[in-house]
Amino acid sequence: MSYPKMIRVRQQFEAPEVDDIAAAVRAEVKGLNLDSTVTPGKSVAVTVGSRGIANIALIIKSVVEELKSLKLEPFIVPAMGSHGAGVAENQRKIVEGYGCTEEYTGAPIRASMETVQVGTTEDGIPVYFDKHAFEADHVVVVGRVKPHTTFVGEIESGLHKMMLIGLGKHKGAELYHRAIVQHSFDRIVRTVAHTVLEKCGVLFGLGIVENQYDRTALLRAVPPENFADGEKELLLLAKKWMPRLPFDHADLLIVDEMGKNISGSGMDSNVIGRKFLDHRAAEKEFPKITRIYLRDLPDETHGNASGLGTAEFTHKRLVDKLDLEMTYINCLTGGHPPSGAIPIYFDSDRKILDVALKSIGLIEPEDAKVIHIKNTLDVVELLVSEPYAPEVEKRDDLSLVDGPSEIEFDGNGDFLPL
Repeated sequence: MSYPKMIRVRQQFEAPEVDDIAAAVRAEVKGLNLDSTVTPGKSVAVTVGSRGIANIALIIKSVVEELKSLKLEPFIVPAMGSHGAGVAENQRKIVEGYGCTEEYTGAPIRASMETVQVGTTEDGIPVYFDKHAFEADHVVVVGRVKPHTTFVGEIESGLHKMMLIGLGKHKGAELYHRAIVQHSFDRIVRTVAHTVLEKCGVLFGLGIVENQYDRTALLRAVPPENFADGEKELLLLAKKWMPRLPFDHADLLIVDEMGKNISGSGMDSNVIGRKFLDHRAAEKEFPKITRIYLRDLPDETHGNASGLGTAEFTHKRLVDKLDLEMTYINCLTGGHPPSGAIPIYFDSDRKILDVALKSIGLIEPEDAKVIHIKNTLDVVELLVSEPYAPEVEKRDDLSLVDGPSEIEFDGNGDFLPL
């Protein structure tokens, strides 16, 4: 088969960035004027989630230091629903894998799947909360604010979701995802969060917004009475600064790696254009991608390939790394079993490229519009096929790095390193 030649391009974004993480955290916490509202010696649970957030270890360490400066006693709680197969020790390892160790942050880690029912919403839905966090005098909710991979609203993925899904642990996460079938996501997220803010001693939230380069763009401390309005504002910025593919259409998207450390859906559906439907973009949704090929699963995912079912093709290497139990628990807890489906797979990139390019319609393989990225967080520098070249030349936000070049394979038929 003749393959399209590939060119390497670089996207230019206008992207703010926090230069001094520790100083920014310190300024945000001090701006809350907590000195007169907290009592020395009180305990504080600080959340760490399952996503791979830029600078998360330094952010948590800085939060811990500020709490200690107030003479409080902080500890870390892994705030994640069913990740790590819903096993406390696995969730502890995920947190430590992000650098949030007891030694580095200066705070002990208390991992448990045990929850306490702290109340009931006006719709009759029980509200569950991590036992260690509930027993603390205060809770600090740290989370990245960004567009949700499935739902749309004024509040999507961020501080509210951390209070529900993260601190609700497996029991709460499973229940709330079931409840969303009958009630809207917006309804669940607001009513459960209202109960948590009322009953669970939330001291403040620290919202993290990242830019298109997967770097920290903004840190903002939010008092509990301002969680809703504060998160709405941060979500607007997150949508403005989120990474995007440079083109609205592609015949084939090649993704080197997917995983929960990258996105809750393995690949960010806001980037690949499959937020509402598993295998195609909705009518007014972009980009519109005909086929997706997923190549690998990084070690940080611990075998969790939730979201794999969104792709049409994958590599046997990824399938061999699958922890089916961990993946299935996460998909079922999230209320979307199809995301755990295993796509067609072969044992080499060449074999998959051959079948994928035959499945894109009446387009000759060498004329196919192909985009090749590392993952949906890293789309600054990427490979695109030669048919995109005329558009690249017209765009001020795209620059040619090198190419066009033939696709090269090793002895097994896999791509040579990019």
